Amino acid sequence: MNNVRALILTKYGGPSAIRISSIEAPTAGNGKGQVLVRVQAAGVNGLDWKVREGYVRDAFPLQLPTVLGIELAGVVEAVGAGVTRLRKGDRVMGPLGGLGAYADLVTVDEANLSLMPESMSFVDAAALPVASVAAWQSLNFAGPVRAGQRILVHGAAGGLGGFAVQYAHQAGAVVFATALEADADYVRDLGADHVIAYDKEQFEATANDIDLVLDYVGGEVLNRSWSVLADDGAIVSTASPAIATSTPSGRRGLWFMNTPDAARLHMIAEDVAHGRLRSKVNAAVRFDQLPEAIERNRTQPQVGKTVADFSL
Repeated sequence: MNNVRALILTKYGGPSAIRISSIEAPTAGNGKGQVLVRVQAAGVNGLDWKVREGYVRDAFPLQLPTVLGIELAGVVEAVGAGVTRLRKGDRVMGPLGGLGAYADLVTVDEANLSLMPESMSFVDAAALPVASVAAWQSLNFAGPVRAGQRILVHGAAGGLGGFAVQYAHQAGAVVFATALEADADYVRDLGADHVIAYDKEQFEATANDIDLVLDYVGGEVLNRSWSVLADDGAIVSTASPAIATSTPSGRRGLWFMNTPDAARLHMIAEDVAHGRLRSKVNAAVRFDQLPEAIERNRTQPQVGKTVADFSL
């Protein structure tokens, strides 16, 4: 049996808890409706280090060791029983709906995958599946966005935040956004009406009567956000699972987890390919640099996405 490279989580902890190893190659016949994908690139996400450190072990119970990584772009190598839409040789992208993308060969449910635009590279495609769809879903999670709504996006320069700013702007909302001062022009170019440099000022001094807060940061930022919320406003958090039990009385706080949506991903990718949406890849790293890239995601503010290019 052939073996493939994989990035393995061996235990919960810091950078030493993950290592590159050789594992048995999967096959497409393990489940109905699955395809075998030869991975060409995989996106780095904040969930990688949160899983590594055990912060979300209750929300994502795992049997260790396991392969990390949640989104990919690659080429269909084989198709299993019940696959009707994809065929061998198709260039595809998508979220796994679980873990396992950091491996040379991965089995994925056909329903999770979208065909890549012809003009798009694997690196650019791998940056889209999680951030672009999760931003759309979280933006509309508390109810459809309406023109004139006041929306505050925390972490606006990151992968999630960058898409959320664009979607909210296109919907006609008044967009407030927090980012480092160095990234303010980038976020403003995405469509933010008010960019608040969190390393220079408190967002509470500018943002008020906010209808929707998108919390992509968590911690103290979430705690402080209740004070800027309109009476009937809501906070949707992707960063703080505890919001479900820690929301103040009389307030509306929602914990969001994205779900695969291949049709939405296809539309977004076409918008990116044709310049209607912007997607930023800040770095393409080698497979053996993944542990360091995951740690940088934990310790340094991210502009756009880091992607592992398996061809490097």
